[in-house]
Amino acid sequence: MTRDLLGAYWSSAELVTNGVIFLNLLGALLLGMLVGYERSYHGRAAGMRTYGLVCMASAALTVIGGYPEFWFGGQMTALVGTDPTRVVQGIVTGIGFLGAGVIMREGFNISGLTTAASIWASSVIGILVGVGFYAAAMGLALMCAVVMIYLSRIEAWLPSRHAIAITLRFKPGYEPSEDKLRAMASERGYEIAGGSLMIALEGGRMEWRFVALAHSKHSGAPLGKLAAEMAHYEGVDGFQLTHARN
Repeated sequence: MTRDLLGAYWSSAELVTNGVIFLNLLGALLLGMLVGYERSYHGRAAGMRTYGLVCMASAALTVIGGYPEFWFGGQMTALVGTDPTRVVQGIVTGIGFLGAGVIMREGFNISGLTTAASIWASSVIGILVGVGFYAAAMGLALMCAVVMIYLSRIEAWLPSRHAIAITLRFKPGYEPSEDKLRAMASERGYEIAGGSLMIALEGGRMEWRFVALAHSKHSGAPLGKLAAEMAHYEGVDGFQLTHARN
């Protein structure tokens, strides 16, 4: 390994290419965060961090394909009989299965999406290092860290709508009214999320499950107050309340 070979990775042409890649990553991050905010605002599990990481890492994989002459310090012509893009495809596919293993779902609550996205983004950082785009890899790693550390604070500051997963078990023979249920939710600052209502009947007892979405960030009664009211609600034999990210 000669000094000239090492210097090729930090030549002016390589640094300019890394700068262009970095600008692409920054633009993709901002656009991904924009889409993710819409999901976060509506109480969905995948928010600004998840969308931002995935969009940025996807851009990194795409943009490096436009500069094959700068891969491996400009030594692509010396790699006879090899196809690095096939290795990249295999890595991305394998990491996708690994990321799926950290996503957990319990009822209406989903967790692990940001962790899965960060694992996938980390694999892209490794790919950038592998092909010799060191500056772009460091930029991607820095932006990923900033997203995971600070973006949750920005999400907490922006307007949003929190969601609550509710399970109601009614007394035998009692038939609840959906209209009354929706009116009760509205009076307390919530609305039943479209498509979330599930109804089951077992042993003569009806069970309703749904997600209540707050009208705004500062509306919606707290869980403690809702629980106290539901304990005395007509026909309710049991209930379960939990914060939901669906």
